Amino acid sequence: MITIIAGTNRPNSRALRIAHLYANLLHERGAAYQLLDLAELPADFITSALYDKVGQHPEFNQLIKLANEADKLVFVVPEYNCSYPGVLKAFIDGLPYPGGIRGKKAALIGLGTGSQGGLLALSHMTDILMYLGTAVLPTRVRLPFLDQHLTPEGELTNLLYKQLLAEQAEQLLAF
Repeated sequence: MITIIAGTNRPNSRALRIAHLYANLLHERGAAYQLLDLAELPADFITSALYDKVGQHPEFNQLIKLANEADKLVFVVPEYNCSYPGVLKAFIDGLPYPGGIRGKKAALIGLGTGSQGGLLALSHMTDILMYLGTAVLPTRVRLPFLDQHLTPEGELTNLLYKQLLAEQAEQLLAF
């Protein structure tokens, strides 16, 4: 099972639209997948589901279950302030430790409206995932100037971006 994580809690985010595109790529290849949208995080999860309250929040636990069930993860990571969203870090901090995503494999996709395409966000995510014992696929896709290539309906208009995502999906399945 592959869990695709839309790495922000922003409603109707670019990350969610790319996550749906990636889901279609996996579907075309016959791979089992599920989507984890951080927009579904309970508003109070930071105070009611972390640290000494681990396991006590049913809605948060359902999202954790999606990560735990996966053999492989796809993180669709928008760049926020030269890193990844704090809500994604808080979600990762809420995963069981040790354990959680230890021993799993992950693919990373960076999103940005600028020229870096989430480069720093992907670097930070790679460091965190490797610390947690998650193997990161070397092919990390960056999608710069995404606002110019992604329609509100979720259509990606850049052929190179489509090719890079398809190649990464193939590599993830073989990883």
